Amino acid sequence: MKKTAIITGSSRGIGFAIARRLGLDGNRIVMVATGTQGKNQAALDELESLGIECMYVQANIGSHDDRLKIVRETAEKFERIDILVNNAGVAPLIRADLLDMTEESFDRVISVNTKGTMFLTQAVAKQMISQEPVDGRRGIIVNVSSCSAAVSSVSRGEYCISKAGVSMLTTLYADRLAAEGILVHEVRPGVIATDMTSTVTEKYDQLIQDGAFPIARWGRPEDVANVVSAFCSDKFQYTTGNYIDVDGGFHISRL
Repeated sequence: MKKTAIITGSSRGIGFAIARRLGLDGNRIVMVATGTQGKNQAALDELESLGIECMYVQANIGSHDDRLKIVRETAEKFERIDILVNNAGVAPLIRADLLDMTEESFDRVISVNTKGTMFLTQAVAKQMISQEPVDGRRGIIVNVSSCSAAVSSVSRGEYCISKAGVSMLTTLYADRLAAEGILVHEVRPGVIATDMTSTVTEKYDQLIQDGAFPIARWGRPEDVANVVSAFCSDKFQYTTGNYIDVDGGFHISRL
């Protein structure tokens, strides 16, 4: 039987690449984004042109009601949720020194990236637990965090803190849900060519040129999507609570 995968923030960039890859893997796709369906119809049309069965839910994971809406509308249409990819996230509107960061910016980023991920996962996990297992599992959850979960960026501290929180959520939910037949994994992208990094292209071009990345190129959304696909396959039956860096080797400490 086909499995159902929810991917948040999936109308573009990394999220869309994940939706496309999981759809081509044979899953039904629930595209979640904050814009209207009309605004993102082209992305839906592309999935459908590839023979992927999909639906769209307009929702902001920072909203309690919207999180419940995602679960409710998915269950109503497809009857079950087999995969959740927590990809949606926001960056600070203004990159500010740690000593100048505002409480408003901190609250905004944490509300979506950490709190939204925490409580959407909670709602989806409860739905998964209520379902009969398929292939011995009730579900798979993949959190898309960031190399910023472990790497300091003092001009966007709220983002680093939010992603470190997502990493701890991976650990906590992996521990809590293993006995329920639900596996939890994490992917940590590095410098990936998306809208979020488009404003700092020159900075990262220079870092790549200077040798900061052992694999000397920008990451692509498809690089992340392929790792998520592997986590969502049947190849990780005895693994939970782990992460994979998708960062061109940037995490390697070198002399």
